[in-house]
Amino acid sequence: MRIGTGYDSHRFAEGRKLIIGGIEIPYEKGLTGHSDADVLCHAITDALIGALGQGDIGTHFPDTDPKWKNAVSIELLKSIVELAKMKGYAVVWIDSTIITERPKLAPHIEGMKAAIAQTGIPAELINIKAKTDEGMGFIGRGEGIAVHAVCLLEKTTP
Repeated sequence: MRIGTGYDSHRFAEGRKLIIGGIEIPYEKGLTGHSDADVLCHAITDALIGALGQGDIGTHFPDTDPKWKNAVSIELLKSIVELAKMKGYAVVWIDSTIITERPKLAPHIEGMKAAIAQTGIPAELINIKAKTDEGMGFIGRGEGIAVHAVCLLEKTTP
């Protein structure tokens, strides 16, 4: 068994779609980033990469490389799930916490799980929680979103 942790945060920006967990969330702002800035997929991807001992998301998908400009983050996550399988690991559990004051995300959690399941992680192995920062810090001021994620991998092949 291996465990990995992931974290990501992005600032809000005008004129961008808000993509979280592979789905578009209706909101007046999106998140800034080199890719689609899917903060949840980035944190889960980083957790998987960490559990594999393969560096971090920037190692695999550097924001200095133009080929990752406007990348669809759920596709990046899918490629890391495939890497885990090639290395003989299966995802046993994903637990994540999205921290934002707005928008309210509870109505979208099942849609996020279904979208993430398309990467090869069964929906029943994904937990997503949405919390606020009670008005404190950059999140509390409505400047951005942060996500923490933890994954557990199990060796499936010797």
